[in-house]
Amino acid sequence: MPTSTDPPTAADPPTPTDPLLAPLLELIERELPRAVELRHRLHSHPELAHAERWTTAAVAEELPVESQTVAETGRCARVGPDTGAVIAVRAELDALPMKEHTGSEFSASGEVMHACGHDVHMAALVALARAAHALADQLPAALLALFQPSEEAYPSGAQQLADGALGELAPAAVVGAHIHPELPWRAVALDAGVVNASCDAIEITVEGRPSHGAYPHLGRDPILALAQIVVALHIQVAARSDPLAPAVLTVGVIEGGSAENVIPARASARGALRAYSAEHRRELRELVEQVSQGIAQAHGCSAEVRLVAGEPPLENDGAIVARARELLPAAGFALGKPWRSCGSDDFAFFGALAPLAMAFVGLDGAPGFTTRPLHHPELLPPDDAVGAVARAQAALYLAAAGTARL
Repeated sequence: MPTSTDPPTAADPPTPTDPLLAPLLELIERELPRAVELRHRLHSHPELAHAERWTTAAVAEELPVESQTVAETGRCARVGPDTGAVIAVRAELDALPMKEHTGSEFSASGEVMHACGHDVHMAALVALARAAHALADQLPAALLALFQPSEEAYPSGAQQLADGALGELAPAAVVGAHIHPELPWRAVALDAGVVNASCDAIEITVEGRPSHGAYPHLGRDPILALAQIVVALHIQVAARSDPLAPAVLTVGVIEGGSAENVIPARASARGALRAYSAEHRRELRELVEQVSQGIAQAHGCSAEVRLVAGEPPLENDGAIVARARELLPAAGFALGKPWRSCGSDDFAFFGALAPLAMAFVGLDGAPGFTTRPLHHPELLPPDDAVGAVARAQAALYLAAAGTARL
């Protein structure tokens, strides 16, 4: 793992650095053994969204200053100057409802696991907060260590924070770093503009007329109508979207019926709809309604579409990105290839308050790491990822402080 004294890779030319970057990185290195131990505890005791009480308490015990509760189980702590601008650095508290199969000595034993790196992000932010606290008033802006609940489930913890406590704190910028197993180790992907899609949850319920399966003419089959709706939606999302504008429909749940020879009264499907712009997002929502109603009517049924609006597209601020890309080589990273995806992150809700920047920290090829996708039961980021994320967070914090209107 690179340290604060390691040079950038040969592919990256020397770049300007912030005078505080080197001392901040050195202090982070000193904090890593403690942070790794915290990561093990957090990983072995995961908690679901809106229930992260033990997790929050464990993090709070390691922070260098007193923290305050925000958004149910969330917590934040301010280090550095008591007055002036604030740069928020975010980590997520919650885990996923899945059983772990990593075989790790600090593996979770129940039906919940950290399969998205949130344990790494939290431990890294604690290390950064402790390091920044040691520099105190030397910092160019206060660092707000923001531990957000409920990133993996609705209602969104980020939206709750943006509508409440974080809005009152008025940060000049909000930044974050997320591990990614598909990117190379010691590389960080950080690009300006939209890097993640919006995501809306949809539920389509088709009402038909029940009947015995032997007499289909006496009923109106909601399962048949729903099946054609699902197929048609996939076709129409592709056919009616600009090929250069990402759009994704996923139908992950279909429910209906209780016996193989009975036409039921209703059937339902649940899915997710993703887009890269507000306009396209609106068009796709309308498309789901039109297709569902039209096909249901053609089958003699009716359809109801329920939509739960999720996070907007995540748009990185160009100024923060440009400055952070100058600092990242000095923090031991190569600059990764452009990286955008139709994944979504409720971090995007903070864009209503301040400029954002989300970086993706690569894991592929890290010593001892078996590459698995995010949300996989065998995903286990190496302990070295704690230091990598903390260094990326530090570069983002200093970049935001250097570009924001303080």
